[in-house]
Amino acid sequence: MAEASPSAPARHAGDPGEAGEAGGPGPPRPTRPRGARVRRIGLPYLLLAPALAFELLIHLVPMIAGVFISFKALTQLYLANWQHAPWAGLSNYQIAVNFHTAVGQTLLHSFVVTCAFTVLAVSMSWLFGTAAAILAQDRFRGRGVLRALFLTPYALPVYASVITWSFMFQYNNGLVNHLVHDELGITSKPTFWLLGDNSFYALVIVSVWRNWPFAFLVVMAGLQTIPRELYEASAIDGAGVWQQMRRVTMPSLGAINQVLVLVLFLWTFNDFTTPYVLFGNAAPQAADVISIHIYQASFLTWNFGEGSAMSVLLLLFLLLVTGVYLLVTSRRRSSA
Repeated sequence: MAEASPSAPARHAGDPGEAGEAGGPGPPRPTRPRGARVRRIGLPYLLLAPALAFELLIHLVPMIAGVFISFKALTQLYLANWQHAPWAGLSNYQIAVNFHTAVGQTLLHSFVVTCAFTVLAVSMSWLFGTAAAILAQDRFRGRGVLRALFLTPYALPVYASVITWSFMFQYNNGLVNHLVHDELGITSKPTFWLLGDNSFYALVIVSVWRNWPFAFLVVMAGLQTIPRELYEASAIDGAGVWQQMRRVTMPSLGAINQVLVLVLFLWTFNDFTTPYVLFGNAAPQAADVISIHIYQASFLTWNFGEGSAMSVLLLLFLLLVTGVYLLVTSRRRSSA
């Protein structure tokens, strides 16, 4: 009788060899250490930390300090120890909005001048930029050079470009008077461009010259996203150039124009460098924009409490206009 062979060693259900033979899942994957996952998730925030720190240091901290100073009677007597200036409460705001006093009347005049200046400068910058972008959209010889020339005012340093315009607006030897009066004979005598009512138009000209290349750049980028098939289909339907611009181009640029107009409005309404370099510390009454007016109230009359209150009122006005503008334009686009 044959001797029975020894039995094979028993395998348990969890044996890796049996799982592999049965076609089940293999060995578990190695898990990533917890520290590696934390580093991977926290790396983007770590890279953003320097930018956020500079944003807080440059914008948020001075803004909070300005709001705090607006409730103080801070004058030149308390500059050495401004934290201990007397508490004024809302008196600085009451003085600023009291249009029966000299301070309130001058602030209201500056606000009206700024609104008129902003409407003219923004509308003309958008119009020139849009027209130039549409004209430079088609291919022609020298298009790249022309686009580069259009962007030159935007690429120049602000101070250098504005001070060049101030030389050009000079009464005796300025280029503008030489061209308008001496060469073309449009005016009977040279014009004081930086004094009186003409200072307002000089400020508008310089602001438009500086800002329209930005509108040109943004609209030109937006035109690249419009499919050519839309123009071809409209041409087949008999649409002309003006109908294509009205029915195809402008509706397609709606979202871009919404942001563009808002950015131009905020830049122009808050612009301090252009009028300051053009007119100096004291702008003419016709060009007394609100940024210069707040500067004069703070650093020339040494009343930092009233100047800070005016700045806070300006901030609230811009926030209100921005919110209403975005709400109205968004509803109009959604209902279209």
